Amino acid sequence: MLDIRKPTRRYIRSPKSVGGWLPPNKADVLQWVKKMADMSKANPPPRSGPVKALETLINNNAEVYMLFHEMMVEAVAGMTACGKSPIDFPISDVTHLLDTLDVILTTGPAFFSAGDPQIGTPINALLVWPMATKAGFAVFIRSDVNHALKGILDYWGAFLKSRNSCSVLTNAAGGWFSAAALADPHMQHFAETYVCDPTKPHWGFKSWDNFFTREFQPNLRPVCEPKDDSCIINAAESTFFNKVDRVHLRDNFWLKGQPYSLYHMLDGDARASQFVNGSVYQAFLSADSYHRWHAPVSGRIVDYKIVPGTYYSEPILFGFDPDDGAPAPDAGADENSQGYISAVAARGLLWIQADNPKIGLMCMVFIGMAEVSTIDVTMAVNKHFQKGEQLGMFHFGGSSYCLVFGPHVKLNWKISYNQVHINSELARVI
Repeated sequence: MLDIRKPTRRYIRSPKSVGGWLPPNKADVLQWVKKMADMSKANPPPRSGPVKALETLINNNAEVYMLFHEMMVEAVAGMTACGKSPIDFPISDVTHLLDTLDVILTTGPAFFSAGDPQIGTPINALLVWPMATKAGFAVFIRSDVNHALKGILDYWGAFLKSRNSCSVLTNAAGGWFSAAALADPHMQHFAETYVCDPTKPHWGFKSWDNFFTREFQPNLRPVCEPKDDSCIINAAESTFFNKVDRVHLRDNFWLKGQPYSLYHMLDGDARASQFVNGSVYQAFLSADSYHRWHAPVSGRIVDYKIVPGTYYSEPILFGFDPDDGAPAPDAGADENSQGYISAVAARGLLWIQADNPKIGLMCMVFIGMAEVSTIDVTMAVNKHFQKGEQLGMFHFGGSSYCLVFGPHVKLNWKISYNQVHINSELARVI
């Protein structure tokens, strides 16, 4: 029997608009998508292998063919309903969509001076309006489509780890070390903040991925009370999204409020039942954040699992057809859907046995957002680590993470609605 009950949980949700992956101004996103769409229309690129595989799936599977084509029709109709004319949606059809996708795969993300924040996840920007349709919801939840998308993201990830991706790591216009970029609030004091060498080509970075996973300068983020096991620290440079107590084993994670569903979040693991009536804390990393994760407690990883899932799925309530109110698709694609994606997106589960017996077993859930398809665990299983040691990283894009505690863990939380430094105090065990 499903354990779905009326909400009795206590939760705190950030009152701020979440963001950091795409500009909150839809016009900025449209401007960027139009630029890419115009490039692909003027000079259609050769079809890459993984995009060709997606195209073959679309053309050969009747359901996928129907959904992709209906998605494009609904996107234009939805833009019109939101006060946009069809000409404002720059992607004309499925072939044009795939051509534009192939254009994106040939370069590293450039600095976009019109955007605040940046176009942190370019493919997400391309799909903001298509994924907000009913057909988009149906297509991006499918396992066969997500398998094809994983091939595309792996292909692009390999490019972003290559020397060729350094073309945007320059001081030229559109480069991340241009005068405009270094004047951006998110990039100011870059050399003092991150390990780099401004005297070398590309400031010493070997690839876009190397730039993206850059490390802080030594001692820039000291560990809060390293010898006090009652102090839990922030595991990522991140901004608070939600904190819920008395979480349920199964819940309606796709509905308004996006309650956490432990069974689905933890991929059906038998240990999920140990956390019923416990707490979940969730925070998000912006696209220009530090993307490595540190241990929130001292202990060891008992085991971990990489869970395949969705990349561009958002619930209907944030699309063109909400249950109530006017249609207003999430400008950040799936930024407002972070509770929902904790149950369906590609993610990594790290089961940690904390040294502090008042904590015991806990789980860290690292959630891939859109292009962030690679979740890289660098700490060995069963190797003891100290609070603040590095556990792993995300490769490219914005991302989200959860800390899951059992019902026996009593915590005083230090909630901040601004970005919280990694290694700073997050909560204290009572």
